[in-house]
Amino acid sequence: MSTTTDAGTDGDGAITVTERTRLRRMRHKGSHRRADLDAVLAAGFLCHLGVTVDGTTMVVPTAYGVDGDRLYLHGSVASRSLVQAPDTTVCVTVTHVDGLVLARSVFEHGVNYRCAMIYGVPEIVTDPEEKLRGLRALTEQSSPGQWEYARQPSRKELAATAVLALDLTEASVKTASGPPDDGESEDAALGLWAGVLPVVTTFGEPVTDPVLPADFAPPAHVASRAGRILGGEPAAAQA
Repeated sequence: MSTTTDAGTDGDGAITVTERTRLRRMRHKGSHRRADLDAVLAAGFLCHLGVTVDGTTMVVPTAYGVDGDRLYLHGSVASRSLVQAPDTTVCVTVTHVDGLVLARSVFEHGVNYRCAMIYGVPEIVTDPEEKLRGLRALTEQSSPGQWEYARQPSRKELAATAVLALDLTEASVKTASGPPDDGESEDAALGLWAGVLPVVTTFGEPVTDPVLPADFAPPAHVASRAGRILGGEPAAAQA
């Protein structure tokens, strides 16, 4: 029996719940709101693609991009396996670690995070126009402004590049934030420090290709990202 129902988004912006995306643990941390899914996806550019082919499960890290209701993935190794099993359901996860929750007891330690999990049967994009849209989405997801700045793919390069498309119709989101929850427990009397150690990914100063002149400045869309948190405000603003 299939584990899915007719997935999609209702008129209130909620993603239809399926057996795979039904929240079973820590329901208060979960969401099926499309806006919450969009927020997690917008904050990054790297996902993990899980797929089982011929009884072997692979989890492949790969870049992604979003265009409307579709998630585009750089196919790489996984695409070759999916060509052989085109009806295979995959699971894509995007995770952001925001902090280590250090409690008074090891048992209460945890992680603050934002995570999206997306299920579906991916389509191997063959239409040249959609493949270009997918590659643009992939490029702009990680490096806004770079698609128009750099040389775009030639026909030969386009033919040699695999792009997968996955509809954003079956997904769930979970997030955790805040301090340890043992502040009013018996362990509070131990007199130990407890709190959150934030974890952020911050862009550094651009490093120019050594074959270029040393004074060749990076374009504004690259230089302006130095010191900024991935998917967030400048690091200084969140100190």
